[in-house]
Order: sequence, then C-alpha cells, then structure tokens
Amino acid sequence: MREVSGAEILDVDLLAFEGGGRAARAAVVDGVMRSLRTGFVYVEHDLPVDLLDRAYACLEAFFSLPAERKNRYTVEGASGQTGYTGLAVETAASSDVPDWKEMLNWSDPKPEGHPLRERHPFRYGPPRLPDDDLPGAGELLLAFHRRVADLQRRVLRIIGAGVGAHEDYFDRMVADGATMTRAIHYPAMDLAPGGEHVWAGEHCDINLITALPRATAAGLQVRTAGGWTDAVPPEGGAIVNTGIMLEHLTNGMIPAGRHRVAASPGQTGDRYSVVQFAHPAPWFMLAPLPTCVTGDNPLRYPTVSADDALAQVIWEINLVETGRRIAD
Repeated sequence: MREVSGAEILDVDLLAFEGGGRAARAAVVDGVMRSLRTGFVYVEHDLPVDLLDRAYACLEAFFSLPAERKNRYTVEGASGQTGYTGLAVETAASSDVPDWKEMLNWSDPKPEGHPLRERHPFRYGPPRLPDDDLPGAGELLLAFHRRVADLQRRVLRIIGAGVGAHEDYFDRMVADGATMTRAIHYPAMDLAPGGEHVWAGEHCDINLITALPRATAAGLQVRTAGGWTDAVPPEGGAIVNTGIMLEHLTNGMIPAGRHRVAASPGQTGDRYSVVQFAHPAPWFMLAPLPTCVTGDNPLRYPTVSADDALAQVIWEINLVETGRRIAD
C-alpha cells in the first residue's frame, strides 16, 4: 500500500465482494471508499489474461502501421469519440501543450433505430476498427470492450454500496452508457517536440470511473498534496480511477482522481495502455445523491445532464474539430 495525501491506494479483491460473506463484503466496501480518497484503487479481477494479451498485441500492431494507413480509420466529425486520433491533438484542459500520444477509440454499437444511435451516431454507431489491416480486430476489440465494461459495472456496485445507494444504482445508469474504450500509444520521449517528459498533461477524467487493465511501461502518476506519486498496481491488477461525474454525484465525497502520464528521467521506449471510460447514458441528469448531502457536507453541485457535461469536456480537451480550443 502506498501513502497518498494521508490516504493509501489500496488493493481490493472484487471477487471477495461478490462471493464473500457479510464481513468480507463490508471490508471490500470500506477499502474501496478509503482508497478513493486518492481518486484511485487497485482491483484484483477475473479478466482473462489471454484476452488482454491478444487485444494489446492487436493494438500494438495497429499503432505500428504507417501513418497513411492509420489515418484511414479517422472518422470525420466524431470529435475523438470513435476511430483514430493522431499525434499531438488531444490537450489536457489544464494545458496549452498537446499530449504526446495517438489513440484508437471504440464503443459497443446500438442497433439501427435505437434513439441513442439516432441522436449520437459517433458514440453509438458502428465503431471504426482496423479490420482492413488486421482481420478479426473488430471482433476481438469489441469482446475486450464488453469484458472491461462488465468489470466496471461490478466495481460501481461496490461504490454504490459505499455511498449508501442501492447496490445496482449505477447498473441502471451505465446500461445504455456512452462507455468508450481508448487504446493509447505514447511514442518514445526522445521523439517528442520541445523535449518534454510529459506524455499526457495533468487532468481529471469526465466520466464515472476509468479502468486501466494493463500498461506496457510505467508513467501513470497520481497528484497528491506532496506532489506526484507513481500508480503501480500489484501484478495482474487493474487500476481504477474516479471521474468528475462521480465526484458530482457524490457531492464531493469521492473526488475525481487527478493524474498525468509522464516518463521518468532516462526512461526510453514507447508506452501502450488501454483505458475504458464508464459513462452514464446521455439522457441521465447528474444530481448529487441525497445520501451524500449532509450538514457536514452541504449541497455543492447543481444538476447537469451527462450529455452536456461530456460536451463541455470534449471541447476543453481540444477534440471538437470545428472549433478546437488550441489551433493546429
């Protein structure tokens, strides 16, 4: 366990919550709630190792393609919500310097005629995955997406219990959520313009929680009162961090995890990671839970729609193609 601002990032066992007795379940809930004071928790899980191996190998192969091939998977007008986003485009809301990374984004599509697909075709339509260059990639990456989304739903059940809501409170919220998986390639830092050592600038995610099952190199750091602390999970464990929407819903009881991705001095080579952002459906209104509003923690946040909250952050991180905050 690692000390972070007077709290610790703890390692919790998801299966102990799901299959244990009352005392075991209570211990997991307590551990998650204490750990999330940092915005982070490490989770022991049951994601198949073979699925992770195959998905990560597929994505490394994709990012190794020539630029002209990768650019074929860019989806015009998608604002980074599906398909490929090239190097040095996304920019942390706290920064004017683009992140040194490229990305491939995808979600689980809804059927034709579904109202969410009609209103949000880039989030809920067919994903743009690299089957043309890597046959079978689409099936593999969608299988990966669904398994990680299930993991996130199960972690949210622990959080629901921890904030005094029904255990399946978040199930309803994410059942049709705009949950998105993002594969990220961070090229070697010696290729970065300006000699920066930060791959991705300091930020908080907008969503409920984010899962990182694996990264191929160190770099993820948690912002603490004393500075930056490396996030290093136990072998085989996933990192889960909290987002702005969860902070909003819990009236600040659970803060959004502030983090960045940075290379250590002398660190060489590329870094690959795949994160998944668990989102509510766009039509949900985010209002602080009554259980999180008390005399000691009075109401802090007004109600906002999940759709509007996401739209604001997409602009802040420079992904709106028709009006980028930071010009090319």
